[in-house]
Amino acid sequence: MNILQVNSSVRGGASASTRLAGNIVKHLQALDSSATLTVRELGAQPILDEAALQALFTPAASRTPEQAARVAIDDATIAQVQAADVIVLGVPMYNFGVPVQLKAWIDAIARAQVTFRYTENGPEGLLKGKKVFVALARGGLYRDTPADSQVPYLKSVLGFLGMTDVTFIHAEGLSMGEEAAAKAFAAADAEIAGLKLPTAHANPAFPV
Repeated sequence: MNILQVNSSVRGGASASTRLAGNIVKHLQALDSSATLTVRELGAQPILDEAALQALFTPAASRTPEQAARVAIDDATIAQVQAADVIVLGVPMYNFGVPVQLKAWIDAIARAQVTFRYTENGPEGLLKGKKVFVALARGGLYRDTPADSQVPYLKSVLGFLGMTDVTFIHAEGLSMGEEAAAKAFAAADAEIAGLKLPTAHANPAFPV
C-alpha cells in the first residue's frame, strides 16, 4: 500500500492539521507495516502562477528548457497521486476555506486527459480506486453548518477527479481554550482508531 500524505498548512511542525494527518498515517501503518509513505509539504512548494500556466499551455515540442522544467514539477506531482493507494490530506481552515497551497496543488493535479476527461456523458475522473482521508483542523465549530465550505468543495473536486471514497476526520474548537482543544484531539483520535484499511489492502487480521 502506497500512502501519500499531503500537508497544506504553512505552520510546519506546529500545525494541528499536520498532526492530525500524521496520526491517521501512523494508524494505517500500524495496520499494514509494509506500507510505503511519501510526504508532501505544500508550504515549501511553488504555487501556480502565470509562468506555470504559459508552460502548461505551450505544446511540449515548443517549450523552453525553463518551461519544460516547470511542467515537470506538475508531472511529478500528478505521478505521486497516481501511484498512491491512499491519500491523507492535512487541511486547516483559513478564512472559511482551504489554504491557497492546497488549491494550487489541486489545480496542478487537475489536468485534462490525464486525471479527468470529458465524454459524451459528461466529465469522468481518472484517479479512481483510491481512498482519501481528510484531516480537518478548525479553530471554531463548523462541522455540518452552512459555514463549512471545505467539505462540499473537497467532495466536489476530489469526486470530479475520480476520488469518491473520502472520509473526513474533524478536530474543531482548537482556538476555544486548552480543554476544548484536548477534547477535540481526543475525539479525532477515537475516530482514527476505528479507521480500516482499504479493502484491497486489508490484512485478514483486521476486518474491514
